[in-house]
Amino acid sequence: MIKMASKPGSSFGCYVISITLVHLFIIASIVSLGTCQSVLNESSTSDDDDDTPKAFFIFGDSTVDAGNNNYIDTVPDNKANYKPYGQNGYFQEPTGRFSEGRVIVDFIGEYAELPLIPAFLQPDADYSNGVNFASGGAGVLPETNQAMVIDLPTQLSHFEEVRESLSEKLGEKKAKELISEAVYFISIGSNDYMGGYLGSPKMQQSYNPEQYVGMVIGNLTQAIQVLYERGARNFGFLSLSPLGCLPALRALNSESNEGGCLEAASALAQAHNHALSGVLKSLQEILEGFKYSNSNFYDWLQDRINNPTNYGFKDGMNACCGSGPYRGVFTCGGMKEVKDYKLCENVDDYVWWDSFHPTEKIHHQFAKALWNGPQTLVGPYNLHRLFAKTKVLRDLTIADLVDTTNSGVPLVDTSEL
Repeated sequence: MIKMASKPGSSFGCYVISITLVHLFIIASIVSLGTCQSVLNESSTSDDDDDTPKAFFIFGDSTVDAGNNNYIDTVPDNKANYKPYGQNGYFQEPTGRFSEGRVIVDFIGEYAELPLIPAFLQPDADYSNGVNFASGGAGVLPETNQAMVIDLPTQLSHFEEVRESLSEKLGEKKAKELISEAVYFISIGSNDYMGGYLGSPKMQQSYNPEQYVGMVIGNLTQAIQVLYERGARNFGFLSLSPLGCLPALRALNSESNEGGCLEAASALAQAHNHALSGVLKSLQEILEGFKYSNSNFYDWLQDRINNPTNYGFKDGMNACCGSGPYRGVFTCGGMKEVKDYKLCENVDDYVWWDSFHPTEKIHHQFAKALWNGPQTLVGPYNLHRLFAKTKVLRDLTIADLVDTTNSGVPLVDTSEL
């Protein structure tokens, strides 16, 4: 069942929503054949591709933050505007991105032939081609790192400000066209599970894992619907990674001397991904014109963690920058409580940049996969099709759509990458 309780004073009447996962999977299974048919019907209308660049709006956490946290009052853990962040020289100085260079949305914007998408709080930012609202440490739930980050409901409020600004600048008609043709990329949820749940005894006492995942997914679903109501139609999602295998969580595991991942964290990520996949299929059936790109980032990254040499890496367990076991103590840059940290010699050898975040090389590889990956990896649309305003999936068959995992998210075909 879906339960909604109004939360006083929150943006857009933010709701604490809980979706029972069993109910969610039933909905997904019921609509799956209808979804297949609707996409196949769409493929029979052979409109020509239109490669006119679109706008790009980004919501999320440190996986896609372009520097918004530089402009808020928060703890050093939530900032990356100091060296060695940004050390690879692509940017002249650290920008607030949680990598040694670019992050995934920078590459996606480049493939879409868009200029660098600015952070919302960046002074004198031009919103004509989109905006990045993401904030390191943010969660779907306002309670996650409360008062220290820009949570998802507040990011939605910022989008409303931009929407009004675009209407004033471009006129109502052109602004509506830009909003409806834009791509909306969402990468959020990790902090809700790592700090918001596993780091909160109170939350664990109040909710079992299934209930908590249902609450996160319910609120994320509400955010998607808010964007849809305001004109958004094309969505991209970065699903959660194997959280328990982050160097920070691996270092916390009591079995860390054996290199073990923290399975409780990874199980939450998998449950989240499976539930989100079901929700997206349901929304595609319910919401007219709703199109999305989803993928199995969990297995894709797990494969690189376990088999780094197959993909041009040497180390899938340790971070390049940090201290302690696996360099999993989050000290990179020496701006936090613990000042000492170590920095690797060749960052391109590593899957992980710091204790929580992957290297630019991982961002680059997965951006390519999201952009033009095959149906076995990303679907029902890849991002290139969304940006190109593609209304057809000419090579799609029913077999393509049913050849997926039980979660509804396509398995990774590494031979294609």
